[in-house]
Amino acid sequence: MYYIESYQEGNKFSGIYLCKQRQILKSKAGKTYWSLILQDKTGTIDGKIWDLTGAIEEFDSMDYIACEGSVTSFQGNLQANISRVRKADEGEYDPADYIPCTKKDMDEMMKEFSSYIESVKNPYLNQLLKKYFVEDTEFLKAFKAHSAAKSVHHSFMGGLVEHTLAVTRMCDLFAKQYPRINRDLLITAAMLHDIGKVYELTPFPANDYSDDGNLLGHIYIGAHKIENACDEIEGFPATTKSELLHCILSHHGKLEFGSPKTPGLMEALALHMADNTDAKLQIMTEALDAAGDKMDWLGSNRFLDGSNIRQTHTKSGA
Repeated sequence: MYYIESYQEGNKFSGIYLCKQRQILKSKAGKTYWSLILQDKTGTIDGKIWDLTGAIEEFDSMDYIACEGSVTSFQGNLQANISRVRKADEGEYDPADYIPCTKKDMDEMMKEFSSYIESVKNPYLNQLLKKYFVEDTEFLKAFKAHSAAKSVHHSFMGGLVEHTLAVTRMCDLFAKQYPRINRDLLITAAMLHDIGKVYELTPFPANDYSDDGNLLGHIYIGAHKIENACDEIEGFPATTKSELLHCILSHHGKLEFGSPKTPGLMEALALHMADNTDAKLQIMTEALDAAGDKMDWLGSNRFLDGSNIRQTHTKSGA
């Protein structure tokens, strides 16, 4: 199978892919075309069907489709121009080939995750973390299988663990550098900041917004569930609960980015900076990975404030 991660501009391709999304649109000239998102286990790519001829058979979102065409580039991003497509028959494909997955060792990540839990000395915060990541096996299974986003960054199975661990590592560094930070509070907030995504996004292969995801969003969902969990722990200090919830509610940093509060605690600010840093660097990583060996400027990226990006030419140690 010709995986999406191998695509390069100018290539011809032929294979079976999961159609994550299909939209029927019209060009400025009024011509109807189809816009798709194709997926395999190595990633996704934007697809277009410009010529709706007899070579294009009917299919829908979440169907596995056999297609062929060519790889082009649009605004710095690779695009699949599809000339022939049909709905694939069962037995022609293995669903496991179409679920993107973290390339990191899940057992090793969870081992490190457990070490951070044990490092939290506040008995109430430690108990809260164990409530989610030790005692609730159903939640833990979903947490390990979920992505951190639908498409923007870490949009693969295990992505939520990978992102959460990266944020927790950075928060640990912040706590070492700035002694005024309450490390137990920050580490707990880092490990819990995105648990709402388990409920905001549906499981793979769909990895799309649930009803609660569309109506409420992961920040509210996570804060609500954490508040209820705190209330189930006897004697959980009210001030600690409020400070933790503030970190969760403000971790996107700005009201226009979905946070109902802006950071008012050092721990909240540190969490926001760590979360934003990992998300932005992962977005750039995925864009550069998709570019392969291409050393040209890749065009503006709206998730990176419109910055035009490219590979680094300077070699390490030079």
